[in-house]
Amino acid sequence: MKLDKTFSIGVFDSGVGGLSVLKELAALLPYENFIYFGDRKNVPYGTKPASEVKKLSDKIVEFLLAKKVKIVVVACNTATAFAIKHLREKYNFIDFVGMEPAIKPAALSTKTGKIGVLATALTLRGNHFKTTKEKYASGVEVFAQEGNGLVEIVEGNKIGTKESLELLRQYLLPMKLKGIDKLVLGCTHYPFLTDDIKAVLDTDGIEIINPAGAVARRTFELLKRNNLLNNGNNRGQVKIFSNIDDFSIFKNLCKLTGSKLTYSFEYVEI
Repeated sequence: MKLDKTFSIGVFDSGVGGLSVLKELAALLPYENFIYFGDRKNVPYGTKPASEVKKLSDKIVEFLLAKKVKIVVVACNTATAFAIKHLREKYNFIDFVGMEPAIKPAALSTKTGKIGVLATALTLRGNHFKTTKEKYASGVEVFAQEGNGLVEIVEGNKIGTKESLELLRQYLLPMKLKGIDKLVLGCTHYPFLTDDIKAVLDTDGIEIINPAGAVARRTFELLKRNNLLNNGNNRGQVKIFSNIDDFSIFKNLCKLTGSKLTYSFEYVEI
């Protein structure tokens, strides 16, 4: 398959969380078009067997390629951990950009020597997380916490609710008591909970680290290297596809991204 600079950028996630990555992509690449797929029928990925995550990711990439994309952003930490190696090997004619656990910047900048990581259960069990931790945080205490239920909070449009705050207190206060000064968000859904997280931590001494900006920069670098940047002058458009025929949560979160892109929404059976 021959790629063209006029093709779109493909982005996918288990649901709406990848919109937090799309926000950074659109800010850095405002003249690119995007095709986003949210697999809301199968959300969350973080509690599924790794083999199922790989199978679902494969099917989504086939869909994106049929829509003519020039690069694929795997805007899901769990899918990155358990599927991106397979995807790169199978579709070796196109670049894939995955989510990196932002342990490196957290470990390099911590002053207390203690950092927290909030992620899905499957992400924390993956080799990608373990090797990154061993490579960059050998001299740092890392407190990892499964964020069970937080994806469902975002998908269920329950941000800012008592339920959200209670779960975050359960997960974050023990880490705060341990003395962390960096909190790594290891799931693309979690940045939408930033205000709730700040309310729970109730301190300006803990930096919240969202890796989405680094993902956007990596995407830009690869497109530039391969001469695939869109040179047009018109603001890009975003086509959002999902296999649940209810786009209310997508529309709410698209407003939160503050993007000036034009959005359209379409149901597909995948």
